[in-house]
Amino acid sequence: MNLLPRLFVWSVTTACVVLTPSNFAQQVTTMPAISDDKSGPIVKAPAGTVEGRMEGELRVFKGIPYAVPPVGSARWRPPSPMPPWTGVRKAADFGPECIQPKPQLSNIYAGNPMPMSEDCLTLNIWTPHEARNAPVFFWIYGGALSGGSSRDPLYDGGRLASQGIVVVSINYRLGVLGWLAHPELSKESPLGVSGNYGLLDQIEALQWVRRNISAFGGDPANVTIAGESAGALSVMYLMAAPPARGLFAKAIAESAYMISTPELRKASFGSPSAEESGVKLAVALHAPDIAAMRAMDADTLTLAAPKAGYAPWGTIDGHVMLHQLVDVFDKGEQAPVPLLAGFNSGEIRSLRVLAPHPPASAAAYETTIRAQYLDLADEFLRLYPSSNMEESILATTRDALYGWTAQRLIRKQTALGQPSFLYFFDHGYPAADAAGLHGFHASELPYVFGAFDRTPPLWPKVPETAQERGLSDAMIGYWTSFARTGRPKAANEPDWPVFGSTGSYMAFEEAPLPSDHLLPGMYEFNEEVVCRRRASGDIPWHWNVGLVSPKLPPQQAQCKP
Repeated sequence: MNLLPRLFVWSVTTACVVLTPSNFAQQVTTMPAISDDKSGPIVKAPAGTVEGRMEGELRVFKGIPYAVPPVGSARWRPPSPMPPWTGVRKAADFGPECIQPKPQLSNIYAGNPMPMSEDCLTLNIWTPHEARNAPVFFWIYGGALSGGSSRDPLYDGGRLASQGIVVVSINYRLGVLGWLAHPELSKESPLGVSGNYGLLDQIEALQWVRRNISAFGGDPANVTIAGESAGALSVMYLMAAPPARGLFAKAIAESAYMISTPELRKASFGSPSAEESGVKLAVALHAPDIAAMRAMDADTLTLAAPKAGYAPWGTIDGHVMLHQLVDVFDKGEQAPVPLLAGFNSGEIRSLRVLAPHPPASAAAYETTIRAQYLDLADEFLRLYPSSNMEESILATTRDALYGWTAQRLIRKQTALGQPSFLYFFDHGYPAADAAGLHGFHASELPYVFGAFDRTPPLWPKVPETAQERGLSDAMIGYWTSFARTGRPKAANEPDWPVFGSTGSYMAFEEAPLPSDHLLPGMYEFNEEVVCRRRASGDIPWHWNVGLVSPKLPPQQAQCKP
């Protein structure tokens, strides 16, 4: 299977047209193929005819299949495009979410149970009534690559689409069903690789958008990929993946984490190879071969895999993912597109499992840090002092995962000459602050989507006040204008400066506040730590920092800032 995208050539079945570089611009400016029926809007797209529904002034289409269901023998295979269908397909309801553990209402992120199926590769579209070549906002949900759904009410695209853009949200395979690598699966592949099926789903969905979105009023040449947490990790994967090149024009990464990634056949940076992890899982499941694993019930398999120690990650396979993300961005081999990226002040307040418990005393804290960080211990203790250990521990993990990543992404895109915009979401509101969750992980999402009334049951309730709505309106304005032009602007709000040489960023506090030099010294310190670990070759970089850090390798000449 040739995974490289065909950037300008595909067949449009309804018009029997082949797009080439010479007629591409002419083709994408034609009128969308939408008509309004008494029962709902109807679109004649290359994929087939779909009937959605009106939601106010928006035409909305839900549950459109973009790939053949990956069930049975198709489990753990790259996605195949859905053949064009005949007749009119109803697209008024979301498709089921991909198989994942059922939610337990024990944390703020858990939502109500939703229908699940392996037949889950669907997407949803919100398009303004008069859309013509509108910017496309392509949303990828988070959930640690093991959970999440495009049917989550928090991701309703209506508020964003009301600003004149087309919003697309997708499902992609999760957990063991989406990311398993195994020698047998690699042997089946014409490329000799396995894993990354969830990422390949995302690329196939982008291909579907390229082929079809003009029929819905969208501009296939102006697609912004966007995601939060694992969705932002996916954004980085897509920026680094050759098969995704040319399928998007801009990127938004909210709380991304550029951690070390397993390689297909070689142990590296303290992690076993992806294939070895797959073999160990099969042994733990008493499955003699891939055929036996394909015969297993999907729910049973999904629940059993994490109990056996399996965790879903991307795989460096030499085709979809060529190198570690840090290396791709260091070499400037990522997609050269404008970028908006940032993180939240209280990321770890709602993810405390990622942070160690404070020791008995400040002296014990300092002793451990000095033993692990050696010549960098003084700088560590300056950034994360023992005088407030709990806050320092939370900030240590936040910065190592999210703060360093956001700045690194912005710096590397700036080095490519791309306009890049950094943010820091440091906003609290009464319910969140009372729960000790000021600026918690994902707390920006209700503001970005205008979804105060669609948060999960235990999520601290955002009050419907003029101030909160004003901040949401500002963020919606910045996000949608970036999708439109590559420059974030909002009506009656301050200009968002490019990061540039001054380290400028936008702080979202009570209101948007332009500033510069976010958390001085944080990026340089974490860059040095990661560089030394990379040089050693046997230490991963993720949340193993601070009190739980392995001993820092000695200084390396190549790690000079």
